[in-house]
Amino acid sequence: MKRSSVVSVLVTTGLLLMGCTATAEKEVASSSAKPQVKTDKADTSVAQKKAAMPAASKRMTQEELLASVRGGSYLDYPEAKVFIEEMKAEGFDEAYLRKVLGEAKRQTSILKAISRPAERRLTWGGYRKIFIEPKRIKQGVKFWQDNQESLAKAEQKYGVPAEIIVSIIGVETRYGRIMGSYRVLDALATLGFDYPRRSKFFLGQLKEYLHLVKEEKVDFTSLKGSYAGAMGFGQFIPSSYRNFAIDFDQDGKRDIWSNKTDAIGSVANYFAEHKWKPGQPVISGVSFTKAADEAWYSVGRKGLIPQNTLAEWVDRGVEPQLNLSPEEKAILMQMEIGDDKQYWLGLHNFYVITRYNHSKLYAMAVYRLSQQIKDAYEKATVKSVAMQTKSN
Repeated sequence: MKRSSVVSVLVTTGLLLMGCTATAEKEVASSSAKPQVKTDKADTSVAQKKAAMPAASKRMTQEELLASVRGGSYLDYPEAKVFIEEMKAEGFDEAYLRKVLGEAKRQTSILKAISRPAERRLTWGGYRKIFIEPKRIKQGVKFWQDNQESLAKAEQKYGVPAEIIVSIIGVETRYGRIMGSYRVLDALATLGFDYPRRSKFFLGQLKEYLHLVKEEKVDFTSLKGSYAGAMGFGQFIPSSYRNFAIDFDQDGKRDIWSNKTDAIGSVANYFAEHKWKPGQPVISGVSFTKAADEAWYSVGRKGLIPQNTLAEWVDRGVEPQLNLSPEEKAILMQMEIGDDKQYWLGLHNFYVITRYNHSKLYAMAVYRLSQQIKDAYEKATVKSVAMQTKSN
């Protein structure tokens, strides 16, 4: 699938990969369950003071959004005056702030992309085809081989498996190949001032960005990222960068754009800060001893939070395949693959992955891709050792 097609599908189904944000809107609805499923061997489960802005109460069509753009410099927007006053209260000079907003360029292509009409609802089967494919797996193995030392160090320090770190970077940017070419300033200003539906969020990120460039002592026009303002190998939004990016190689800079060691350490730190449990599973297959109630399945963002213990699930007739503590909490998930369905229990570490992106499909893609990469990496390592032994 071409990159443009992938972006279109993800954006328009609410699965925009904004990167490392706990407030991004990424929800997928579940449908009715059947106690059986057929899957391929590679991915198996078992049966059973605010300025006035345009109204933001409903999602605008692309035509409506573009028609609502007021044009001119962002400095002329009433809400820009509010923004400046708020940032002055946070220690910024007014002349500097006016320079920043005067420099910000509206990017109509961003508004077109974020408002593109929906093509189809993405199921697990469709999502899996995009992210779990041979090229991404092969590239993941190469990324692991090239960064073995940093990945091992990150796993040892933070307890996050190397394959999970590699998979996150693979899903987000194809291991740094597609990190975005928009100036972060332009992306955040465009969405903050010209996208009413999410203006509060993006203006908040613009504030974070100005703090970021001040703290890191970089030019506010210099940093590049996605059209949603996500940056670097792991696509950190500004607030995530400030809170979780680290100088893992201790060279005095937190560089997640060109320094793979910093990028790896930052992803690992993000997971550790969100309470990743080392050595614990992510999901468990299930079987059903009685019919499942439709209301049990995880739906939307609220449905990502584990509420029921495994003991409670067992009482309902949902039996986990793995031998786990009865007090462990989990969500029950239904994943569609064509006409078939898979059923899983999402455990604590699954929930942690959803803190990177609020979507069950995203979290499942990251986990399943990580296992494929790990398997291929281990096979490549065994083969390499065997060849070296033979040559000796």
